[in-house]
Amino acid sequence: MTTAILTDREFSQFQRFIYDAAGISMADGKQALVSGRLARRLAHHRLESYSDYLRLLQSRADPAELQVAIDLLTTNETYFFREPKHFQLLRDLALQARDKGRVLRVWSAASSSGEEAYSIAMVLADVLGDAAWEVLGTDISRRVLQRARNGHYPLERASQMPHDYLRRFCLKGQGSEDGTMLIERALRQRVQFQQVNLNETLPRLGQFDVIFLRNVMIYFNLDTKRQVVARLLSLLRPGGHFLIGHSETLNDINDTLSVVAPSVYRKDKQ
Repeated sequence: MTTAILTDREFSQFQRFIYDAAGISMADGKQALVSGRLARRLAHHRLESYSDYLRLLQSRADPAELQVAIDLLTTNETYFFREPKHFQLLRDLALQARDKGRVLRVWSAASSSGEEAYSIAMVLADVLGDAAWEVLGTDISRRVLQRARNGHYPLERASQMPHDYLRRFCLKGQGSEDGTMLIERALRQRVQFQQVNLNETLPRLGQFDVIFLRNVMIYFNLDTKRQVVARLLSLLRPGGHFLIGHSETLNDINDTLSVVAPSVYRKDKQ
């Protein structure tokens, strides 16, 4: 492990790096997080300072290393059925789609390691069964997306999951896997995961009925929030719902949506 010390100047440079790469405004006081997460990369490349590592990243000589750094500096922490009222709303929307015979498309736009996307899928599978529905989970981090595709989690992440869903959609680990769970294969196959940087022009993803953008805007400054929300809303169907975290707001960010409830917005039909 490296013995290099992250200086204030180097920390400021990494703040700029992660902002330019992912639009994330890293708060002051995160020096220990940055040095702790990147120390192994300095050792791996046998570099003597964090400045040397930053120069390696900025040279773009190793695109894979650039992705590793982004993965390490983006915080990914979530659990199943976070903010339960959103999933009750989703259930109601799924029932409406079933009654109208419509395909429901839902996007977990900052899906991290997949708990949110699989929570969405469980609700849709429960209400819509084998009918046509789609769930897309996206994140900037390839590392967490691979964990999402694997669908293997500590059992403690499921403390908010309805017991019926735990029984129907998850396999509890045995022996050396005790204390873990695996999302059952049929549900995993119905959820698609894709790497997307919300701070760049979005790929062709189609239109969605519901978009989850929860607990991620706290990492963006005001201008970035406005740009990201505008990009996502361009892919939300008229009448569709946009969900953010309960600690977040769209005040001063976007005024084109109608407020349905705290953290729940709807795009007006045209």
